[in-house]
Amino acid sequence: MEKANVQTLMDRLAISASLLCMLHCIVTPLLLVAAPVISSTFLADEAFHQALVIFVLPTSLLALFLGCKSHKDTQVLLLGGFGLAALVSVAFFGHDLLGETGEKVATVISGAMLAFAHVRNYRLCRKDNCDN
Repeated sequence: MEKANVQTLMDRLAISASLLCMLHCIVTPLLLVAAPVISSTFLADEAFHQALVIFVLPTSLLALFLGCKSHKDTQVLLLGGFGLAALVSVAFFGHDLLGETGEKVATVISGAMLAFAHVRNYRLCRKDNCDN
């Protein structure tokens, strides 16, 4: 598999994972209000958040690295790096430092930054023909 194809696949996977994180943080509180039984499932568990981050981290790093190596856009690297660092911090320390609501808000903001970095990375690669 070519480097550009790996980068495209990783960008798409990382965008999907970031969106999954944001969707999880938005939908879970609604589900918790609507169905109290869900609060006892794995979706509300800290381990689930940490597992998502462990999946997002390598795919995002690889996609951003390969894309930035081709188009050299520092905004993608900075925004993606900050979004990743924030997501990791929030997943492992957010509940204790920010409380439940603060953790959710910080996760959504971090995920949005990361998703934006991946979308920009993806578009720049399309523009610069990184695939070819």
